[in-house]
Amino acid sequence: MKVMALRSPAGLDRLILENKPDPGQPGPGEIRVALHGSSLNFHDLGVILGRMPAEDGRIPLADGAGVVESVGTGVSEFAPGDMVVSCFFPDWQDGMPTIGDFSRTPGDGIDGFAREHVVLPATAFTRAPKGYDAVEAATITTAGLTAWRALVVDGKLKAGDTVLLLGTGGVSIWALQIAKLMGATVAITSSSGKKLERARELGADFLVNYREQQDWGSVVREWTGGRGVDHVVEVGGPGTLGQSIEAVRVGGHISLIGVLTGGAGEVPTAALMAKQARLQGLIVGSRREQQDFVRALDAGGIRPVVDRRFPLEQLAEAFRFEMSGEHFGKIGVEW
Repeated sequence: MKVMALRSPAGLDRLILENKPDPGQPGPGEIRVALHGSSLNFHDLGVILGRMPAEDGRIPLADGAGVVESVGTGVSEFAPGDMVVSCFFPDWQDGMPTIGDFSRTPGDGIDGFAREHVVLPATAFTRAPKGYDAVEAATITTAGLTAWRALVVDGKLKAGDTVLLLGTGGVSIWALQIAKLMGATVAITSSSGKKLERARELGADFLVNYREQQDWGSVVREWTGGRGVDHVVEVGGPGTLGQSIEAVRVGGHISLIGVLTGGAGEVPTAALMAKQARLQGLIVGSRREQQDFVRALDAGGIRPVVDRRFPLEQLAEAFRFEMSGEHFGKIGVEW
């Protein structure tokens, strides 16, 4: 079968199209899936560039979706012909977080989904949202579920809440769609006026160009009448956290899910204490949470925003497009 493999030393030019043996038929508790789509994440890019070292020959991409071809004995949840989508943490089925690394994350600690077929335990997948194609379904594995957990699972988002989103990447645009689905009011930041207008078309209520308004935290707080927002989906990290704390209300919730501005930095602890805000780090979510998310998508009817789609053979070009920062929402890979 056709696969894209990452050869050492890592780098975009080390993504090699190779042929690997077919994985065969599923054993007990397993399913065989014909994969047809994936989407790119910042985490995947870190692996490709060697920031998160992986074994030589690692098959990248944490997200994967496709059609079940056959099932092993004991599998009753899926049947041939079902569209399924992968789980970021295949071993975290339910309950509180117990995993703090990526040793069992596809495309990092184990082989990912940049390949034509896979045989894995049925518990490594959930059903895909109804009517989604493979690329659309793959966007829920990492970005979609992260946004869902940040706002709904951990944040307890409710109708009438106010939400601040940073940027217009995959997680933020998913969060925008989820927040509007739940009846929230949304502020969003970007350095691009064009991207902000696209966000408005998706329902964003307040737009902030952070290059033109560097004190965007105060601007957002003023937009709420001085109260502050209920939720912040913080994807920047140390370079933006101070402004996020400025924007959040007393007793509000900040979901720390990204490190786009670096892996470490100063935290304005006095400001955080004064806000009495909950600052919570999180990494994606459990299989149970993904199943709940799929049910919400089936009921709500929203679809992910996929900026561009690349064939598997052009995976390096897809990552170059991601590095350009020109995308809005998700970048798809399909085959």
